[in-house]
Amino acid sequence: MRLMTSGPTRYGRRHHGPPNPFQAALTTNPTAPDPLVIAGRSFNSRLMTGTGKYPSLAAMQASISASGCDIVTVAVRRVQTQAAGHQGLMEAIDWSRIWMLPNTAGCATADEAIRVARLGRELARLAGQEDNTFVKLEVIPDTRHLLPDPIGTLEAAETLVKEGFTVLPYINADPLLAKRLEEAGCATVMPLGSPIGSGQGIRNAANIALIIENARVPVVVDAGIGVPSEAAQAMEMGADALLINSAIALAGDPPLMAQAMAQACQAGRSALKAGRLPRRQQASPSSPEQGRVGQ
Repeated sequence: MRLMTSGPTRYGRRHHGPPNPFQAALTTNPTAPDPLVIAGRSFNSRLMTGTGKYPSLAAMQASISASGCDIVTVAVRRVQTQAAGHQGLMEAIDWSRIWMLPNTAGCATADEAIRVARLGRELARLAGQEDNTFVKLEVIPDTRHLLPDPIGTLEAAETLVKEGFTVLPYINADPLLAKRLEEAGCATVMPLGSPIGSGQGIRNAANIALIIENARVPVVVDAGIGVPSEAAQAMEMGADALLINSAIALAGDPPLMAQAMAQACQAGRSALKAGRLPRRQQASPSSPEQGRVGQ
């Protein structure tokens, strides 16, 4: 099993690397443990994946394996109703290795989301995860654009936190809402990069950067990422993790795309830790002026 329980998370704000990026290259150990920690639980992978939209259960299984992920989100309502593509899903995943993240997809109000979250906790228990209180909170009344309801999300989050849930709320890239949810006790905030399934990439970079700068809980960029370069971009910005589903499930070769997203996620994280070359207004020679031929 790839996940383990650890001590308190180090949430002292973002490590963007020391002023001298070359010194970072000398002092950073690329093989050192760098777990994602959510509510005291530690995960090796910073990429989360989903279970929807795959052409088959076999493609989903192969993609989860290729991604190396430790967390997989499951739509509680679709599993319970045996919706198309979800028949046999619970049996298709090794829940002794994968941590289930039940989600409240399909809920239009706070009350609906609260009820489905409670069912999700029971679903995790049926999978053998007795101590799993995680829930990805989605309150989406807008069926066209699939944008989350900020008021309903905050209302549901406050109730679920009081009931002992580990709440991971899906939100617009709203820095003020992100802070309110953190203050309400949410374990992460999950701003969208762009609308669900759109593949438009990081369209809200400035607001996501503000969320990252001010958050003291992990920031998970969720929705809109279409290609690995966008996944790397989000991690380079300082996101703690990514949740990617459609870009993998709807790719021509889902397992290969899952592998590519995992590599991009790790590359972006390593780049953040290393510290980028400072931007300059003009060129700077990479070779020393002294010792040139003819001097």
